[in-house]
Amino acid sequence: MQNSTQQEDLSRLTLLGREAKPSKSLETFPNRHPDRDYVVTMETDEFTCVCPMTGQPDFAHLQIRYIPDASILESKSLKLYLWSYRNEGIFHEHVTNVILEDLIAVLSPRWCKVTAHFGVRGGISITVEAEYTKPGAAQP
Repeated sequence: MQNSTQQEDLSRLTLLGREAKPSKSLETFPNRHPDRDYVVTMETDEFTCVCPMTGQPDFAHLQIRYIPDASILESKSLKLYLWSYRNEGIFHEHVTNVILEDLIAVLSPRWCKVTAHFGVRGGISITVEAEYTKPGAAQP
């Protein structure tokens, strides 16, 4: 049985349990352990976007690591957010930084790092790492 705090947390989530459609919305729920530093890691090997010059698909293994402050990222909203890039023409370096900026805006984490390992194209693979540390916070 859920207590009232859990029910309040669930009532804030609008995407969970609904039809899956791409969305630029990221949802959060309260961190119940804000007094402790701990690292949350989320990964997918299903991230796709397209080259803005050629329209060719780009595939990446994406890893998001963060130390939460007041909020935790809801995973289905992240899935739908990442899915929204599927047909978007965007360079690897830019999309990695945009994802980090969007996570910072919604989470205000103590620390966050986005690593995107893009597949080989033209004989070259590209890995982009973008990192943020809240002023005064420690890195892991």
